[in-house]
Amino acid sequence: MHVTFPFNEPGRFWRGNLHTHSDRSDGALPPEEIARRYREAGYDFLAITDHFRAKYNFPLTDTRQLRTSRFTTLLGAELHPPRTEFSSEWHILAVGLPLGFPPPEPDESAPQLARRARGAGAFIGMAHPAASLLTTADAESLDAAHAVEVYNALSAREDRGDSWHLADVLINRGHRLSAYAADDAHFQPHDPPGCAAWVQVRAESLDPQALLAALKAGHYYSSTGPELHDIKLDDDLITVRCSPVRKVLITGGDPGAKVVQGEALTECSLPLAMFKRRWCRVTVEDSHGRRAWSNPIYLPPGRTPSITA
Repeated sequence: MHVTFPFNEPGRFWRGNLHTHSDRSDGALPPEEIARRYREAGYDFLAITDHFRAKYNFPLTDTRQLRTSRFTTLLGAELHPPRTEFSSEWHILAVGLPLGFPPPEPDESAPQLARRARGAGAFIGMAHPAASLLTTADAESLDAAHAVEVYNALSAREDRGDSWHLADVLINRGHRLSAYAADDAHFQPHDPPGCAAWVQVRAESLDPQALLAALKAGHYYSSTGPELHDIKLDDDLITVRCSPVRKVLITGGDPGAKVVQGEALTECSLPLAMFKRRWCRVTVEDSHGRRAWSNPIYLPPGRTPSITA
């Protein structure tokens, strides 16, 4: 699908976490307490995505009663069909599932279950690929995916939080995917705290269907701290405006990068000529090492590229 980049879309950015677990599966806290923590941390929405396993009676946690005029929830689950090359089960994020979504059939494969979830209205993500040792062959089989979970705050404690390498390879192979960051918060005593990684979704309202539509269209960026204010293309230059950072980095489908470093950078322009495979992405890093990431920016042939997700 050919869509415009989020900064030019109507509405505003809404901050949310797409991957969270409650005591309905292996999380430590009830949904009400989790929602309170995110709401008080300044979040606009939350998806509680409990593990959709038989041992938990296939929970699809109903959080509709937690919605207010200023905070909303998306219903979802983490799906675990068998199997990947190196694991007995998959980890597939499905945000936007309807209540009553049927459990997997005994012989239902991961691609089949993901297609069924997407057909039911869900946004489909490959959860923590690095932590799951997901291979390129595994990932390419999941043809219903909308996105790759490129940063997972819980997996970062195992030094496997970053999954951009897999996303870059998949995009180079022609898969049009977006990329999101998430907490994967369980709130167990040994876990890192929540509210560490999020998406900023551009939509006209907090209506759950509006948020889901924006996620599916790629109208969002991800962050662990900095803000992206705008990205513009003019001929062969990309211009980035953001909150104060120490580094602006442009990478993409080709080895190498374009980098600007300094103190309290808020705007800079970089050339795009090196990206022969016609796509790039933006990363900014602040003085605390926190980062924000654009979605992939697809550059069609011609002197003036356009931005799509």
